[in-house]
Amino acid sequence: MDAELARWKAAGQSFDYLGFDVFYRHEGQGPALLLVHGYPFNSFDWSAIWPTLTERFTVIAPDMMGMGFSAKPVAYRYSVYDHADMHEALLSHLGVRSAHVLAHDLGDSVAQEFLARNEFGEQSYGAWNIESITWLNGGLFNEAYTPRAMQKLMSATPLGDLMSPLQGSVLSRRLLEPTINEMFGPNTKPSRQLMDTFHQILEWGDGKRVLHKVGRFLDDRYTHRNRWVRAMRKTSVSLRLIDGPVDPNSGAHMARRYAEVVPDADVVMLADDIGHWPQIEAPEAVLTHFLAHIDRVTGQR
Repeated sequence: MDAELARWKAAGQSFDYLGFDVFYRHEGQGPALLLVHGYPFNSFDWSAIWPTLTERFTVIAPDMMGMGFSAKPVAYRYSVYDHADMHEALLSHLGVRSAHVLAHDLGDSVAQEFLARNEFGEQSYGAWNIESITWLNGGLFNEAYTPRAMQKLMSATPLGDLMSPLQGSVLSRRLLEPTINEMFGPNTKPSRQLMDTFHQILEWGDGKRVLHKVGRFLDDRYTHRNRWVRAMRKTSVSLRLIDGPVDPNSGAHMARRYAEVVPDADVVMLADDIGHWPQIEAPEAVLTHFLAHIDRVTGQR
């Protein structure tokens, strides 16, 4: 295992979520900050901004079920609703009743579910207060989301089940890497070392066998789209979108749609060459704009 990834894993711990082990990092001091990672990797996505965040916040960063160092059962129905339940169970386990949220990709959908539960009184593990939400690139609105062809084939067709026994093979790596590369900006492509680390994350615990099952969260975005949008339009929680514009999935086109749908939308566009993983591609810029959002929220009190 890559040395940095091994250190990340060694610094974590786990809690029991309905009979399954969920990995999480919990570090720092100050107000609680919940980090909600995206698909298909894990909390290690936050490693570049972790030291700065833990200087100011008590940071909580789990790996979702089916990803990273958390349990990856095959006979399991992965869903945005269940991911939200897991995060709420972890907050309850830690005694946290108020937190800021920073989310990315699939994590955006999970945070939308948090917001809807907050607005409509539907929390699963007791009420907790959302102090703010900052979204990074993600499929906030289906009508503007353009997933890659491989993602659609693996999660929305029988191909995922057919390919499952081959996951972890050389063929699997060759099929996946072009899709990952495509989602990074032209000047921020992952190095060979980082790409190998991505594969280690995906393959830990035979994880690629359930990758396509986890990817079926796309269906949840259709099921819950209007409920989530009602919450976003109704809420008094402060929301900010920080967007990498050249992301083919959810770049500038998603930011434009966000500005159309969300009242008084707060949108920050990053440099023109930043893609889908801004916390990896432009960590300093993400920190600047995220902390400015937090300062604005806390300064209003």
